[in-house]
Amino acid sequence: MLRLLAFYDDQQLDRQFVLATGESKVLGRGETADFRTDWDAQISRMHVRLETTNHTTQVTRLNDSANPVFIDGNEIQTSELRSGQSFVIGDSRFELRQVTQSDSPRSSDGQQLAIDRRQLQNIRYEDADKRIEVLTSLPAVIRESGVERDLHIALLGLLLAGIRHADGAAVVGIDENSKSRVLHQERRFETNGLLQPSTRMIHNAINQQKSILHVWDDTESTQSATPYTQQAEFNWAFCTPVYSDVVQNRVFYLAGRSPLTSARTNREHLHADIKFTEFIAEIVGSLQRQQELERQQAGLRQFFSPPVLEAVGSDLDTSLLEPRECDVTVLFCDLRGFSHRAEEQADNLMGLLERVSLALEVMTSQILRFGGVTGDFQGDAALGFWGWPISTDESPLNACRAALAIRSEFEKARADPQHPLTDFETSVGIAHGRAVAGKIGTREQVKVTVFGPVVNLASRLEGMTRELHVPILIDQHLDQMVRTQLSPREGRVRRLLRLLPYGMDRPLMVSELVPPESLLPSLTQQHLDDFERGVDAFIQGDWDSAWSCLHRMPPEDRAQDYLAMQITQHNRNAPANWDGIVRNLKKSG
Repeated sequence: MLRLLAFYDDQQLDRQFVLATGESKVLGRGETADFRTDWDAQISRMHVRLETTNHTTQVTRLNDSANPVFIDGNEIQTSELRSGQSFVIGDSRFELRQVTQSDSPRSSDGQQLAIDRRQLQNIRYEDADKRIEVLTSLPAVIRESGVERDLHIALLGLLLAGIRHADGAAVVGIDENSKSRVLHQERRFETNGLLQPSTRMIHNAINQQKSILHVWDDTESTQSATPYTQQAEFNWAFCTPVYSDVVQNRVFYLAGRSPLTSARTNREHLHADIKFTEFIAEIVGSLQRQQELERQQAGLRQFFSPPVLEAVGSDLDTSLLEPRECDVTVLFCDLRGFSHRAEEQADNLMGLLERVSLALEVMTSQILRFGGVTGDFQGDAALGFWGWPISTDESPLNACRAALAIRSEFEKARADPQHPLTDFETSVGIAHGRAVAGKIGTREQVKVTVFGPVVNLASRLEGMTRELHVPILIDQHLDQMVRTQLSPREGRVRRLLRLLPYGMDRPLMVSELVPPESLLPSLTQQHLDDFERGVDAFIQGDWDSAWSCLHRMPPEDRAQDYLAMQITQHNRNAPANWDGIVRNLKKSG
């Protein structure tokens, strides 16, 4: 057996790796490396492979590694090392040492025993009823521990209750500088002083992801402070990693004194205690993982509809959410007159905030109900989009359904004088086009965004609703989709005018998305047909006919107001250079 000592900037680290005969291990900074070397940024995630025989270790640089490997100043691709030789990567040097029977406990990893979990499968508990009692309370302990310190106190209490010969227990972590830190510790008797867990033992347990056991005879403990206990009152100690990818580099460290005097007999007796501790560590890791998934799912729920969450999966494979260019339908929804209302209610801003939050909840709930994704809020406005991460033929129509549902919810609120949103009005703009959509942030904190000209167009359409006196405006692409694919029982559409908005280069036909006749009986299909004939006449320059068609609308329908004003200002005569396009419709705020 060989061991590998680690040096960084010519200083030996409290980190050693055991190289067993016949084993092949990978050294690197990555989480999946057998020997993790996260202190040196010049070491790749998977840098070298170490293959050990009785007296030598073959070092082979892996193809994906970024920096060279040196032995005696010479760059190598593969080479064989013996005890006393070393290799260098970046600012780190790794020296090979032979483990011999004469190695002292202070300098040898040979005194420790790595426990394979398969070895523990057939171990039976002598006091099974007591241990089962402890285990049944574990899920509740984890759920009810509000902060990490409370959890550590409860877990160590359970370990001491289940392992009768343990005098002390600790939760220990490894920081980014590879230094061990006792997060919390408990002694069975308060007068016993503090534990001093072995850093080397902790590192080995984490690196190998196995429990490490050290047992010594009483004669051994009186010679000098061993590197595994540093306290003569114990005759055993073991370290078990917590099997969790949520909180990494954590271990349970337990030490105590067994009444058995033989180190060998003591070691066999402790296997049941290790099995019990590993069971607790595995349950803790699993429950923490479940809690983290629930927390992340709750965070994603505010952005994604259930079908999207189902596609992402329970393992939160957010690769589906990576940014990409795609066709999207963007909905921009805003509260009308919010700035003025904020000035009026300056003495009750918290009350106003509660009402705005309720309004935003109405918007986002309908976006999610119809399969959309919610982007960041912009003050009193909500942004939703369809077509990413999942695109269907129904995506543009679902955006229109969501807009109609938002309009319906606010109309219901206005009909109830006691409703907190009774005096709120919304305006919606919807546009379809090419954009980049995707997540930003990290796996733990995912936010989504969409950007491109289509987002600006949706915002501009929403702003135009005020001047055109309609609640929902859509672009020409969505106009055609509603006409050909949406049932009139769900929604209708009418063209309003062809215009060149202020600051834009190309003219566009804008249309109003209208509720079905069953919900808006005052505006019949005949009204919509007459309005569009008026729009066509207006574009062609026949403003007398346009005026006649527009004035067939019911008095409460204000969509006619803008065109009627244009016609009146020109005495019902189109300008000489009229090309059917209204220009300089300014962006409303």
